[in-house]
Amino acid sequence: MNTENHSLCCADNSSLLIVDIQTHLTAVIPAKVLARLQRNTSLLIHAAKRLAIPVYASEQYPKGLGPLESELKNILPEGSPVYEKTAFSCANLPAFKAALGEAGRKQVIIAGMEAHICVLQTALELFGQGYGVFVAADAICSRHRESYELALQRLRAAGISICDAESVVFEWLGDASHAHFKALQALIK
Repeated sequence: MNTENHSLCCADNSSLLIVDIQTHLTAVIPAKVLARLQRNTSLLIHAAKRLAIPVYASEQYPKGLGPLESELKNILPEGSPVYEKTAFSCANLPAFKAALGEAGRKQVIIAGMEAHICVLQTALELFGQGYGVFVAADAICSRHRESYELALQRLRAAGISICDAESVVFEWLGDASHAHFKALQALIK
């Protein structure tokens, strides 16, 4: 496997994937955890938009679990696809797989829920397909803290890079002299 896919996040080589942050799922998440998830996912989306990084999103069985949270859907870059799915992993959805392949980027940064199901399975399968996978620990969650913590342990043990949203943004920027540094720094509170 190519080690450059697993060191630092590179804006020219990254895609951002938002997994299943849907209304019926977020309704059962503690308020403090939900606020952290939304704040950090929003940061990643805003940074990706400013840096022209492709953003993809998924919805797990939206008839039952509701649509993507409007707060996030409304800030997706124009033309960002939202894939409906019933499989827990996004990695083998034909349309998503094709879009990711066409983009030619070998790193996938993941935010979403639930950490121990859809995020975990997607991350492991993408990693198995040769992608450098980075999971933003402060932009994922599960209904139960134990499930979240076990997911992080499994991901780390499998070789997935665990990071936080702020570190992703600063790795994408690379330098304080970057043209978008001040605008993105202002989003970090």
